[in-house]
Amino acid sequence: MYPVMGKCPVCGSTLTVTRLYCRHCDSALEGQFSLGHFYQLSPEQLEFLETFVRCEGKISWVQQELGLSYPTVRSRLNDVIRGLGYEVKEEAPSVAASERKGILSELAEGKITSEEVIKLLQGSGGRK
Repeated sequence: MYPVMGKCPVCGSTLTVTRLYCRHCDSALEGQFSLGHFYQLSPEQLEFLETFVRCEGKISWVQQELGLSYPTVRSRLNDVIRGLGYEVKEEAPSVAASERKGILSELAEGKITSEEVIKLLQGSGGRK
């Protein structure tokens, strides 16, 4: 058997299934049926998605299996998310490791509160 295509090889539009057939009882059902979201993905995106699921969604495992960097794996995952018609959320700004250490030291010394730490680590609060 051949895999079902989701996109027209001529114009790139989404294909519609018009006939379903049961080999067991020789019944057929005709109409217009959707292939679902996954058939909107390219073969490369489907292969990546299969790897991602096999790795239980752990990006570090995907990195190891495919021999790719974190940014490349993240980029491919974002491509799959967009391919399924969803919006990719922007990652929260990251606090540098040295700044994070300083913030946690200030907390340990009682100079700032835990609420201030959360704001600072999320990048939503400025330094006093």
